[in-house]
Amino acid sequence: MIIDKDQFRENFEFFDKEIVLDIINMFVDEYPERMQKIKQNIADKDFDNLKFNAHSLKGVVSNFVAEEARAAAKRLEDKGANKDDSDLDALFADLEQKTQQVIDELGELKKEFV
Repeated sequence: MIIDKDQFRENFEFFDKEIVLDIINMFVDEYPERMQKIKQNIADKDFDNLKFNAHSLKGVVSNFVAEEARAAAKRLEDKGANKDDSDLDALFADLEQKTQQVIDELGELKKEFV
């Protein structure tokens, strides 16, 4: 499991169920575009936007208490900040795998808020 589900439930326990569903759905809907931007930033060696887009994704997955995905985004954010193009493809693949797990687990969590 990539999401700390107990902490997730605790973090969102006082939220209206519709708001939690909106937050989840917004992330799921925006996910392909977010990942495409990061992939393009890597291809273009656009380090400033890589830093920005990885940082943005890091913040979103932090909301879902997904530490491994957060750490993967942070590694790419740091690469952008340091203008370091080493291992970017491998780091992106790791981020993609971990964030896809977040998407899958959010699908299960959504059932609790319907």
